[in-house]
Amino acid sequence: MILKTKEEIELIRQSGIILGKAHAEVAKLIRPGISTNELNKRAEEFIIDHKGKPSFKGYNGFPASLCISVNDKVVHGMPGTYELKDGDIVSIDCGVILNEYHSDSAYTYFVGDVHPDIQKLLSVTKESLELGIKQAITGARIGDIGYAIQAHVEKHGFTVVRELVGHGVGKFLHESPEVPNYGKRGQGMKLETGLVIAIEPMVNMGTKNIVQEKDGWTIRTADRKPSAHFEHTVAVNNGKADILTTFEYIEEVLKTKYGQTVIY
Repeated sequence: MILKTKEEIELIRQSGIILGKAHAEVAKLIRPGISTNELNKRAEEFIIDHKGKPSFKGYNGFPASLCISVNDKVVHGMPGTYELKDGDIVSIDCGVILNEYHSDSAYTYFVGDVHPDIQKLLSVTKESLELGIKQAITGARIGDIGYAIQAHVEKHGFTVVRELVGHGVGKFLHESPEVPNYGKRGQGMKLETGLVIAIEPMVNMGTKNIVQEKDGWTIRTADRKPSAHFEHTVAVNNGKADILTTFEYIEEVLKTKYGQTVIY
């Protein structure tokens, strides 16, 4: 467990601000007919223009700056020529390196008119992230985070992916500890002030089981039902977690586009 100083936490927060604004640039473009390549290009341009570097590009050979996962794709989808369609949902996962420190966050959008059951999936997934973050406080345990997420998700009839988990964040994109989205209260590593972690529930409408596509990256649901993904980078603190990434800029865009922040 690598604990961060207050100064290091502020550097991660600065990275997180650029990341949040890059997400907002992508949010502006999401509509039927736009290709996932175009979304990736805009995010990469914005990050570089603001003196950051995309965390994902080149990571273990990953070819893009965004992971873009549509409908039954859970995570690690690669941008390409696919054009978003009315009724799709699309998860955008992105990381930024700024001043040697990473930030990592994800947001799932719907495209045009989406079935109410899928809207509920997105809403419950985002709520589960918020509940997990509330457990990221000094003296709690890793299992408290996972339990809060799992209990909320399963109460609403959805399932939590088991094989993919959150993680520590800092000078490396992935650090210890692993942060599962399931667990038991009071179990696992005790959280200490200064620990920075990415909490990222991945929630499926159907089975929790997943498979990897032939491209070696894309993870999809085994039953091909939709999946949603929301993520924040947070610092463990006394009494209340410190959220270092932000959805503020995304939700300003959604409010401008739709007159409200959709269902979130």
